[in-house]
Amino acid sequence: MAGCGCNNNTIFDGASKPFKRAMWLVIAINGVMFFIEMTGGFLAESQALKADALDFLGDTLTYTITLMVIGMPLVWRARAALFKGVSLGCMGLWVFGSTLYYAVYLGSPQAGTMGIIGMMALTANLTSVLLLLRFRNGDANVRSVWLCSRNDAIGNLAVILAASGVWVTNSAYPDILVAGIMSALFFWSSYQIIRQSLNELSDRSASVQE
Repeated sequence: MAGCGCNNNTIFDGASKPFKRAMWLVIAINGVMFFIEMTGGFLAESQALKADALDFLGDTLTYTITLMVIGMPLVWRARAALFKGVSLGCMGLWVFGSTLYYAVYLGSPQAGTMGIIGMMALTANLTSVLLLLRFRNGDANVRSVWLCSRNDAIGNLAVILAASGVWVTNSAYPDILVAGIMSALFFWSSYQIIRQSLNELSDRSASVQE
């Protein structure tokens, strides 16, 4: 990956104009899709859509943090990644809790709205994935962006499958199942980002002591 520090021992830290341009485009895409999908989630009474909309909001905020710390010392970039990892874990907890609630208080969501908005969200996230593909092997701060976008696209496919399940079964169970799977996806991404950022902080601390 030319210009991204992949041909030597230096880990790409995001300090390049192409990466920053890609990030601004991805931030704009996520911001717009948050409003579209959250509105659709309430209209369709879909927990999976609301969970995915929350993910778009989280990505908008954390990607902005990613841009803010580019060029700063490794310790600050790792701390920013650690914050993003913890935030993803908190979103996972929210989605998990709300999924349990809807498992008790059921209402069948509107499959048509879920499917249409799910396709829009999938298109948005696939665009983000393609924009960020060449930058996927960076430090924790950069890699967290790739992981979030990749997982978002997977989540959108799950929402579309949930819409099909709701239409076939005429029940909310497929929607709730997908929301639960997305919660697990949040937790897994959170774990990966936190682990890498802690390793970078540990390496930084060791190098300072030497």
